[in-house]
Amino acid sequence: MRLLPQREAARAPAAEADELSAPFADRLAALTEERRSQVCLGLDPDPAGLPSDSVPDADGEAPAERAATAVVRRCRALIERAGPACVAVKPQLACFERLGAPGWRALEEVCAAAREAGLLVVADGKRGDVPVTARAYGQALVGETPTPWGPVSGLGADAFTANPLFGEDAVDALVEAARDAGAGVFLLVRTSNPGAAAIQDSALEGRPLHERLAELVAERASLLSGESGLSGMGAVVGATAPQHLGRLRELMPDSVFLVPGVGAQGGRPEDLGPALAPGRPASLLVAAARGIAGADDPGEAAERLRDTLWRLAA
Repeated sequence: MRLLPQREAARAPAAEADELSAPFADRLAALTEERRSQVCLGLDPDPAGLPSDSVPDADGEAPAERAATAVVRRCRALIERAGPACVAVKPQLACFERLGAPGWRALEEVCAAAREAGLLVVADGKRGDVPVTARAYGQALVGETPTPWGPVSGLGADAFTANPLFGEDAVDALVEAARDAGAGVFLLVRTSNPGAAAIQDSALEGRPLHERLAELVAERASLLSGESGLSGMGAVVGATAPQHLGRLRELMPDSVFLVPGVGAQGGRPEDLGPALAPGRPASLLVAAARGIAGADDPGEAAERLRDTLWRLAA
């Protein structure tokens, strides 16, 4: 039986829950093999770029409500067209949060649509703070918050991105939240933006900072490991600096790499071979947003990327 996303498993009958629920890395590995895909559909909706007539006029409806409805429709359409060639979606939280409360409701609807399509959800918020706040972020993204009136569920994502620069105590609070939820964490290690080199490649005790960040990941890999041999203690590693991929894989042999920067930012899928852990195709999860969403045929674009990446894993 196919392993389901964590929140879908949580709603399964009790007799099936143990079989369906598994650590994030195992669920990703099973879905990668099933779909022969390592593609993560990035969802970065820009309400300003959507047609004004994409949502019918409604008397008294606030602009935020109409914008949120249009965002949901746009994301649902992308999931329907490109989702079959993908294993996950990566909603950029800021693109939803800027719409206020309607934007958060839109995010929940989009995550539900992704789960209905059998896709894992990676919440891309790059959260990080002192431990007490980091725990709250974990509750918001993958866990639940205890209250005198009962627990309050968070977003229910399968994994999330996190900023490690607050240090080990903050990272550990996020990892604990992920472990309790069976979720994954992707720490920022070497990002895809042009300005990353000035900070992340700078020397720290004689070696690049990104190597020390990679060690933070590797030191915690066993906490989120699964039977697949992979760990949900993952790393965000950009495709725009492929010269670092081989070394980072050496430092993080068991971690899943979430790789942005392919397509619009200039990264090439053909250069990602060194990021793969030998014999484990799910060790590479390539995030593509504009390259799929901006294509004339998003489904074809996703299929093309899937096929290119799968050849690397063959």
